[in-house]
Amino acid sequence: MLPTQLFAFGFGYVATELARILKADGVATAGTTRSPASAERLRASGWEAASWPGQDVVPPGRSAWLISVPPDDAGCPVFRAFEPLAASAAWIGYLSTTGVYGDLRGSWAFEETPLNPQSREATNRARAEGQWRDVGARVFRLPGIYGPGRSQLDRMREGGARRIVKPGQVFSRAHVADIASALRLAMTRRTPERIFNICDDEPAPADEVLAYAAQLLDLPMPTAVAFQDANLSPAAQRFYAECKRVSNAKAKAALGWVPRFPTYREGLADCLQREDAST
Repeated sequence: MLPTQLFAFGFGYVATELARILKADGVATAGTTRSPASAERLRASGWEAASWPGQDVVPPGRSAWLISVPPDDAGCPVFRAFEPLAASAAWIGYLSTTGVYGDLRGSWAFEETPLNPQSREATNRARAEGQWRDVGARVFRLPGIYGPGRSQLDRMREGGARRIVKPGQVFSRAHVADIASALRLAMTRRTPERIFNICDDEPAPADEVLAYAAQLLDLPMPTAVAFQDANLSPAAQRFYAECKRVSNAKAKAALGWVPRFPTYREGLADCLQREDAST
């Protein structure tokens, strides 16, 4: 059974999509953002929102909690502030990252794969995961998130996009609507599993996805640039330093979840359709 209310610590892209689909089920959503301006935009869209840290926040009793606030070196700031209230939550979900697996040189990452985070951000996520798991939360490890307004279609429209080519490099992805549908199912399924990878079925090279976006928009194919010649920022270099294929088999088996967008092709086509419909 779904809870009557969702409280999102970090009312961002994923939480907004989840709130949208839960609204059809009669589930109300409230939450926090990091800035008063973001909270005001959410309120203007019909959601309850407060800026935190800053405002006093008390999540409603027996509400479902969704946590996506970035961790710091001590773990999750939401955990430190609200752990004494965790027992009152009907359900807790923590959004983590598949970056906790580190580089697997193209091999598959399963929920049981030993963690080997290779960045400060991923190390902090792994630490925060442990904190929330200790109080019974479910952990959802997410790869690159895309959807309407946040996809390779937008990169193509902005101009200047380059196809960075690194042979053998692949990434897993997840459409925001598929993440939201998995979270909704997880709220209704009381399974012993506590960790789930949520991703599509087809890990693919980044340059292939960008080329498909160009095709959908009927734009010229972006220039191909070899990885070693791309002069990428340190952050982008760290991104390309990890190569893995992420398995979603456990989420399918335990939650009965099936991604609506099993590959980037269906996902990008949906982004284009939804963006066209909104104009």
